[in-house]
Amino acid sequence: MAREKRAAYAAEPYWGRPVPSFGDPQAEVLIVGLAPGAHGANRTGRMFTGDRSGDWLYRALHRAGFANQPDGRTAEDGLCLSRVYITATVRCAPPANRPTATEREHCRPYLEEELEILASARVVVALGRFAFDQVLRILRSREESVPRTRPKFSHGVEVEIGGRTVLGSYHPSQQNTFTGRLTESMFDSVWERARRLISR
Repeated sequence: MAREKRAAYAAEPYWGRPVPSFGDPQAEVLIVGLAPGAHGANRTGRMFTGDRSGDWLYRALHRAGFANQPDGRTAEDGLCLSRVYITATVRCAPPANRPTATEREHCRPYLEEELEILASARVVVALGRFAFDQVLRILRSREESVPRTRPKFSHGVEVEIGGRTVLGSYHPSQQNTFTGRLTESMFDSVWERARRLISR
């Protein structure tokens, strides 16, 4: 994917490798996205950095007090996250931004390990159905107390699982934000709920 550059970034080198997770290693909130954006994280080398989805996410995290600034343009822009850690179900930019089941399962061990290491994260915010289903799939395989009937994904859905709360949110993709399916107030409500949960 790093060979197909957008004209605006033609002179820039692209990261073009699996994108590492980013954030506070003592996080109380784990954010799980879909995959690196082809001209965002795949270019900059940092999750949700350099594209409009990231603009939405970091503005919301800043309003909620989880980020020191409202935007993320490059991996060296001084952005710091507090109490949150960002990862994705798939680590490389997928063709047409549509990860396959094979890609999802290939990257699964990384997400499994992060769920294990980040034991301090009592809240998991899954951005989109793809991430939500994968988080529940992993927790079920670990014999966590996932409800027998898998909860249906929707914006704001909340599931208690083995001492953690999984929150579902629409992904801040242009498809959702440009159409009004996801508004800033809707997105803010998720982060406000996450803050309340970790403050209990």
